[in-house]
Formats: sequence, C-alpha cells, structure tokens
Amino acid sequence: MAAQSMMSSNKQDKTVENRRLNKSEWSWILYDWANSSFGIIVVTAVLPIFLMSVGKNSGYSQASSAAFWSYANSFSTLLVAFSAPFLGALADFAGMKRKLFSSFTIIGITATAALVLAGDQHFWLLLGIFAIANIGYSAGNIFYDSYLIDVTTDDRMDKVSSAGYGWGYMGGLLPFSVFYGMVASGLLKGNTAYYAAFLIAAIWWLLWTLPFWQNVRQKSSLPLPEHAFRSAVQEIAGTVKHFKEKEYRQLAVFLLAYFFYIDGVNTIFTVASPFGLAVGIQPSQLLIVLLVVQLLAFPFSILYGYLGRRVGTKRMLIVGVCIYLLIVCYALFINSVLEFWILAVLVGTSQGGIQALSRSYFGKLLPKERASEFFGFFNIFGKFSAIIGPFLFGVTAQFSGHVQIGAFSMVVLFLLGLILLVSVKENSEKA
Repeated sequence: MAAQSMMSSNKQDKTVENRRLNKSEWSWILYDWANSSFGIIVVTAVLPIFLMSVGKNSGYSQASSAAFWSYANSFSTLLVAFSAPFLGALADFAGMKRKLFSSFTIIGITATAALVLAGDQHFWLLLGIFAIANIGYSAGNIFYDSYLIDVTTDDRMDKVSSAGYGWGYMGGLLPFSVFYGMVASGLLKGNTAYYAAFLIAAIWWLLWTLPFWQNVRQKSSLPLPEHAFRSAVQEIAGTVKHFKEKEYRQLAVFLLAYFFYIDGVNTIFTVASPFGLAVGIQPSQLLIVLLVVQLLAFPFSILYGYLGRRVGTKRMLIVGVCIYLLIVCYALFINSVLEFWILAVLVGTSQGGIQALSRSYFGKLLPKERASEFFGFFNIFGKFSAIIGPFLFGVTAQFSGHVQIGAFSMVVLFLLGLILLVSVKENSEKA
C-alpha cells in the first residue's frame, strides 16, 4: 500500500514537472520574445508608415509605395531562400548552428539600428537597409526554429512551440507599447518618434537574445568534416534524395501544403499596415489596431497549442487555414474602420497558432536521426514561401489600383495549401 502510494506520488511529481518549462525551453522561447520587436515595429507597424511618408516625399503614390515595400520583402527573403539549403546543411555540423545563428542575428540587430541613418528623403536607402535587416532576421530564424528539437521532446513540442509564438507576440507588444506611450504623451514627435522606434526594436532584440546564447545548445549534429562546404553540398543532395523515398512522401506533401498556406499568412502580416492606410485608416488608429492584434495573438497561440494536443495538430491546422480563407474573402469588402477592425481580430485569433502548430507538427513527423537535416528543409520552404505572396499582392494591387483585390489574391495560396494539407494521410501523423 505504501509502495503504491509512493508510485502514485512519483507519478504526480513527474506530471507536475512535465508541465513546467525548463531553462533551455524558456531561453529558446525568449528569442521569439526578443526578435518580435523587429516583427511588429519594423515589418508591421512603424517602418511601413514611415516608408509611406518617405515615398510621398519622393513622389510615389500610396499603391506604388506599398508595392515597392512588398518587393523589398520578397527580394530580401529570396536571397535568404536561395542560400537557405546551403546554410541549413552547414548547420547540421557540430558547432556551426550557433555560429550561423549568432552571425545573422547580429546583422539583423545592427541593420535595424541603422535605419535611423536613412532620414526621410532617401526612399531607396531606407528600403535597402530594411532588406539587410530582414535578411538577418529571416536567416536567424532558420536556425532558431531548428533548435526546437534540441530543447524539448515530441510530447512537449506543441506546448513549447505555441508558447514561443504566444510569448513572442507579448514580446513584440511591450516595446511597441513603450513607443506608442511616448508618442501619445507627446515625448516623441515627428521623425524622432520613428527613429526612436527603430532603436527600441534593436536594443530589445539584443537584450533578450542573451539568455538564448547562454542556455541553448545544439544536441543533434553531425561531426564537423574537414571540408565543411563540400560536405554541405552533399548534405543538400542527400536531403532531396530522402524526400523521394516512400516513407517520407507524406512529409513532402505536408511541406508543400505548408509552402502555400504559410505564404498567405506571412503576406497578410507583412502588408497589414499599407493595406490599412490605403483603405482610410489613420496612422494613430492603425497603431491601436496592431496593439489589439498582438494582445489577441498571445492567448490564441496558447489555445491552439492546447487544442492541438486535445483534438489533433493537423485538425487545428485545417481550422486555421479555413479561417484565413474567410479573412481574404472578407478583405474584398473592407472600406471602413469597423470592417478593418473585424479583419484584424480574425487575424489575431489564428496567426500565431497556425505558425506554432506547423512547426511542432513537422517536428513530430521527423525521423529523429535526421532531424536537423529535415528541419532545415522546413525553414527553406518557409523562406521560399515568403516570396510569392508579397509579389502577388504587390502586382495585383498595383495593376488593379485596389489593395482589397491584392489581399484577395491570397485565396489561391490558401486553397492550394488546404487541399494538400487535407490529403496528408492520418497514419503518417504522430501527433
């Protein structure tokens, strides 16, 4: 009886322990908290608004400035996408993942701070510095995502991945709130406010990356060969060969589905500010809307992780894609502040959840002996996916003259993603 009681107590202790995030998991999550300052301040809120103003000073229309902004996102991500297979293969070797992660993170932080140097009369210089910052941000995330397999286990991936996205939204919200509070109180005015926002984003990103550098280590790796670059090329060829094998076919189908639907998700995030301004939202109103979206994204990301564990990760991914189909269809009819608010709330309920569960679902499907190799390809597909959407939005908006039609063009990406996701066979799902 005593032994039985002791076993029960030990089981309860393990359950409690399993509910807690350990130091490595928290440190990994905090990087999402750190670089989200770039995502909300630079990519979504402040820089797009500033760029539209600089574009006007340079003689460009709102539609053209929004299109050039989309092109800059596409082309900077394209550079990362072309180099990602090689970088991912290099990261498989012992010690290389940390070096690559640190290098690109420092590039991103430095370029973010350097945005203050462009001024309000140099449209193309501002876009160029942003492109460098976005390269650092995007490439750094390749290695950050692959560290998920080093910090946690299969049964905790939904929880840890969702916590990363959830706390990431809060991590973006706090520095953004500091900036907004200083603007609202009159402490920051004019261009000084924009420059302060860029510096806040860079400092926040740097400070909260420190725990990651201190506590996260690569556990799954290959021995560092004498000729690392040549071996990296061989790794790329080996990865492609594995995807042709029957046992990995469903994994390949999921990657293709992810390629399409995550492109739509990323594009909606990237063009949110130009879209809002083009349909008549005032910059001050737009900042409030983005604050609310960040607040919503936090609990809904955690909720997606919980529901993924309860009803199945794939089912929740299908729900998320369907919500985005509703979003882009609704975008056609938006012409008022209230309608934009409704759209923003819908985005806030699903953006973080669909990203988090995609990452954890793929992590659970992987053969663990080749985890880094395959996770590298997951990030490659994610980076390539961020090219088509912004370019499609930009071209459609520019030629139609309506950002609403540009947003609706994303329906193609979500439909393709949904069809492929549904076709992934359930027996391949370990979630």
